[in-house]
Amino acid sequence: MLRLNGAPVRGAASFDLGDRGLTLGDGLFETVAVFGGRPALLDAHLDRLCAAAAEIRLPVDRAFCVSEVLALCEEGKDAVVRLTVTRGAGARGLAIPEEARPAVIAQASPYPKATRGAAVRLATVSTRRNPTSFASRAKTLAYLDSVLAFDEARRAGADDALMLNVEGRIASTAMANLFAVFGDEVATPPVSEGVLPGIMRGLILAGAGDLGLSVAERPIGREDILSADAVFATNSVRLVMPVTAIDGQVLRDAPATSWLAQLVALQCGARA
Repeated sequence: MLRLNGAPVRGAASFDLGDRGLTLGDGLFETVAVFGGRPALLDAHLDRLCAAAAEIRLPVDRAFCVSEVLALCEEGKDAVVRLTVTRGAGARGLAIPEEARPAVIAQASPYPKATRGAAVRLATVSTRRNPTSFASRAKTLAYLDSVLAFDEARRAGADDALMLNVEGRIASTAMANLFAVFGDEVATPPVSEGVLPGIMRGLILAGAGDLGLSVAERPIGREDILSADAVFATNSVRLVMPVTAIDGQVLRDAPATSWLAQLVALQCGARA
């Protein structure tokens, strides 16, 4: 199911080929899991979208975005809704139009149940995360770094990429935040390391203490993560994914991973 600027699309969509989202990657998106007809943590997703939009002077009508997501949620059904906001059409060139008319696209897809919580193997890739780039901390339409990182990892026989930052420290996967467990501590790189402030990441940081775990946002070296008691990845669709190997080295597991997976599933309203 697809909606464009508030209207359902049946057949081919009428879209301006001069839209800056298409020509320049000038726009933002959010991917929201829907469990039982209810979008998980929609307010948090829109908080992130609106904060990023304010940074780049992209007008976003939050109430309209809410209505577009809800229009695609079917009672009792699981799905994935992608909400995209582009800056709309503009004159050729890089200058931001003063009178932008954003395009809002909402699309629902079936929820990929088999991927939820599925274990992943990572391969270190050549593409690095740049902490100085706005695109490292926002879900922009310029996603080619992640596309290429994911492709490189898959061609190496892994499920996802281990992306380092330009300093050679751990950043993320191509599609998820990373956490390492050291005893009772759950550590993850801070946003300043070139990391997206993920929605599930925020849940872990807020809720781990309730499980008797301490949390730390700190730089993590590649050798550190290989010696961790457990490593897991998080994103808004697959939730919590145990990482079982990095570059062929088998990793350990710890109960904290399953505890946090249960916490996240509960907060998202995800059924077993």
